[in-house]
Amino acid sequence: MGLFDKLRNEFIDIIEWTDPSSDLIVWKFPRYQNEIKMNAKLTVRESQIAVFMNEGKIADVFQPGMYSLTTQNMPILSTLQGWKYGFNSPFKADIFFISMRQFTNQKWGTKNPVMLRDAEFGPLRLRAFGSYSFRVKDGAQFLKEVAATNPEFTVEGINEQLRNLAVSRGMEAIAEAKIPVLDLAANYEEVSTQITGKIGSEFNELGLELTKFLIENISLPPEVEAALDKRSSIGIVGNLGAYAQFQAASAMEKAAENPSGGGLAAAGLGAGMGAAMMGQVGNIFQNNNNQAAANAGGAGAPPPLPTVGPYYVAIDGKQNGPFEVEQLRQLAAAGNLNGQTLVWKNGMAAWAAASTVPDLAPVLATIPPPLP
Repeated sequence: MGLFDKLRNEFIDIIEWTDPSSDLIVWKFPRYQNEIKMNAKLTVRESQIAVFMNEGKIADVFQPGMYSLTTQNMPILSTLQGWKYGFNSPFKADIFFISMRQFTNQKWGTKNPVMLRDAEFGPLRLRAFGSYSFRVKDGAQFLKEVAATNPEFTVEGINEQLRNLAVSRGMEAIAEAKIPVLDLAANYEEVSTQITGKIGSEFNELGLELTKFLIENISLPPEVEAALDKRSSIGIVGNLGAYAQFQAASAMEKAAENPSGGGLAAAGLGAGMGAAMMGQVGNIFQNNNNQAAANAGGAGAPPPLPTVGPYYVAIDGKQNGPFEVEQLRQLAAAGNLNGQTLVWKNGMAAWAAASTVPDLAPVLATIPPPLP
């Protein structure tokens, strides 16, 4: 008698699964057509269950623990095989061990952009990806619906189906949430919770439990992201005037903290830069207004020339003027007009420092810096 024949004639008295793999969900105990000895020792480890099957029908399910197999702890199998109480002969049955632990960090993602409608931007194409975790909740149900009688069943055997389910139901949940695209990143957790509730029941139908669903990123096509970047840039430019005023005020504040060592020169430079920036903004709006007037009056009418002044200037606490632009330049050259000098012209609500008046930026720009 050969070794294989001898093995086939041996009765099985120890049944266990050491579960060395990290992605194996179902493992069939290799019986080699041998009969199982009554009172054989069955060991079911933590995070496992053992399912006995008789001729394709699910019989008894054993939770973690150590068992001595008898008709008392195999009531369903005893009924299926017609055993009488106290039956003590060897028997045949298929035994499947099922891992009940969590299978984590399973990836999902859209293969192609999905079209959604956003309240602010209209139709958009989105991509999304993330991860999920699952475990077997009902071993008998999982065998019946998915694994069948395969001797080994791994995570990869069902991952494609679960990924497709996650993407399909996930994008439906994102659309139904009606969260603006620009606010999605702040609501990943809320959307993930909605998706978990939406597809959890479908996992249950397979004998599985969805334990975690995470959204890692929802992205727009590159051309849409570029358009949003331009929109953000325009928003920043719109506040350039306020930014220039802030820069000028900061420069003067720093100069006051350091009156020696060039502090006043730095203040003058900062104020001049702020005034110049404000002047540029003012010129932009002035040019736009002139262009609009030209369009209204006819294509052949040139826009009016820009004017500066006349301005009144406070010199030594007294009102002087009015002065036209060339006279203002002479005052600046003579040291009687600088960024801190108070000026006023018709239309201004009150006297103001020259550095805060955009029209005077070109005049102040001619003032040389203090000698070192």
